[in-house]
Amino acid sequence: MDEKLESELLKFVQAIKESDVSRKYYEQRERLKDCPEQYKRVNEFRRRNFEIQNTSQQDELFEKMDAFEKEYEEFREDSMVDDFLRAELAFCRMMQEITLCITEMVDFE
Repeated sequence: MDEKLESELLKFVQAIKESDVSRKYYEQRERLKDCPEQYKRVNEFRRRNFEIQNTSQQDELFEKMDAFEKEYEEFREDSMVDDFLRAELAFCRMMQEITLCITEMVDFE
């Protein structure tokens, strides 16, 4: 990679890491990791959510997601779990926006 580009990229990555959204995500992640059993359950929740969304047929997705949400409803009521998942979602949305913005700005089709 070009040295100038790499230098600017490192600055950009640092700016991402220092953003409020990132800091909140890292803070919630560390808080959750301090409770290994909850961290394990959250990872299982995330894995199952990913699998359902990426392996289900469109016509069955709503039904499967509805059942999944009901199964984990009580689990999601735990404030530590909910805070982490909300922070993670905000972080993922920020990263998606960044990716879309870069793609549009470099005129990549």
